[in-house]
Amino acid sequence: MTTAPSSTPGSTTPDPRRWLALGVIAVAQLMIVLDASIVNIALPSAQEDLGISDADRQWVVTAYTLAFGGLLLLGGRIADFAGRKRMFIVGLIGFAAASALGGVASTAGLLFAARGLQGAFAALLAPAALSLISVTFTESKERATAFGVFGAISGGGAAIGLIVGGVLTEYASWRWCLGVNVPIALLAAAAAARVVRESKAQGNTKYDIPGAVLVTLGLTSLVYGFTEAAKLKDPGKSTEVLGWTDSSTLTFLGVAVVLLIAFVVWESRTKHPLLPLRVALDRNRGGSYLVFLFVGAGLFAMFLFLTFYFQLTLGYSPLKSGFAFLPFSIGIILGAGVVSQLLPRIGPKPIMVPGLVSASIGMLLLTQVTADTSYWTHVLPAIVLMSLGMAAVFVPASSTALIGVGSHDAGVASALLNTSQQVGGSLGTALLNTLYAGAVTAYLTDNLRGGADPKAVQADAFVHGYHVAFFWGAMLLIAALLAAIVLVTAKKDDVPSEPGVGAAV
Repeated sequence: MTTAPSSTPGSTTPDPRRWLALGVIAVAQLMIVLDASIVNIALPSAQEDLGISDADRQWVVTAYTLAFGGLLLLGGRIADFAGRKRMFIVGLIGFAAASALGGVASTAGLLFAARGLQGAFAALLAPAALSLISVTFTESKERATAFGVFGAISGGGAAIGLIVGGVLTEYASWRWCLGVNVPIALLAAAAAARVVRESKAQGNTKYDIPGAVLVTLGLTSLVYGFTEAAKLKDPGKSTEVLGWTDSSTLTFLGVAVVLLIAFVVWESRTKHPLLPLRVALDRNRGGSYLVFLFVGAGLFAMFLFLTFYFQLTLGYSPLKSGFAFLPFSIGIILGAGVVSQLLPRIGPKPIMVPGLVSASIGMLLLTQVTADTSYWTHVLPAIVLMSLGMAAVFVPASSTALIGVGSHDAGVASALLNTSQQVGGSLGTALLNTLYAGAVTAYLTDNLRGGADPKAVQADAFVHGYHVAFFWGAMLLIAALLAAIVLVTAKKDDVPSEPGVGAAV
């Protein structure tokens, strides 16, 4: 088998197989994004098949998210030091093995463990993929196109996953929602061995083990604390959640704060930091990470609660619900193509700001849906606005997150971008779930009086809960807008144009 040559530090010779490499990287990224949403559609069938309780079914999603978000920074550093191509291939093979384990799981515990393993290998795979794009594409317009492809997949892949999950669950088995990853990952690994060029950080390559332990445990505790807040007190009996004042919630959040503060202190003093603070404290990069954090949190309102709205309120099947999201995927893909051409011409901020305004308006429009409104007049316009807006965010933010980053830090900078989005999505899910459940409970308490029809009141309570979730989802997108306005100052000439070396800021 022939392999791609290794890159050399400072080399400006374009990789002749770079577009083939982008295709392989795109397939791997699509698999990661699809996996996050495809399992949601399969969850009810898996729960029934394996006898998973309502209280425990969240772990099918949470086990993956905890491992992915908690290990991303370490995964980025390993990719930097051990070789990005090497870790990309290891991540693909490991992801295939974990998916196969989940697909044949005979117990709930085995399925949860498989999902955690998927998250761990995804934490190797995702930062390696993004940093490989950074060091493979050396010309400004080509890099913009590459990030355009990456942004389209990151934004549209989740909706495609809902469709694929609906098809597999309805016509095959929920197990195929995991098993489908196996041939895709193995073929991508074989292709990567041939067409992807190796690159790794030069100079110091020592691992910061204490930093890795502190940040991994801190992020895990933070995500777990928010998940605890969203847990139901009496599953199947009421919608009341544990909430923010529950002792378990406060304990996990308190531990998270202590560990993350300790991590920052340690990183500022150690000679070989896992996350050099210069990576996160740069104005443009820090702004990009905040944008991804808030967007990841807010966007979950659309996917999560529109799924509830479609299936519980409008009576859609899982497959029909998946197709209802299709315009979002199309908008992301078409929008990303346009944005990737505009980015080198006008710079990131003039694209990101209107995009976040559009997405916020789209989310606010969803607060107008009712139990009998039309998809075509109320939901579709909102989805289109959000999809075009997200295309205008994902592409430039993926690029500005790497401005000024040298080759030595490309992996960890990429990992921090992914970490922001994953942690944002996890925290947003818990936050919006808690607000939704509280709104539903309050509405039922206020309106189930006298001769009120319980079924009608319950249906109205769900819609009211959706409105609350969509409103606060819009507020999170507006927070991302403010971060972009205040912090992102990069011009078109600042967008990185050389492998692993950003323009001076």
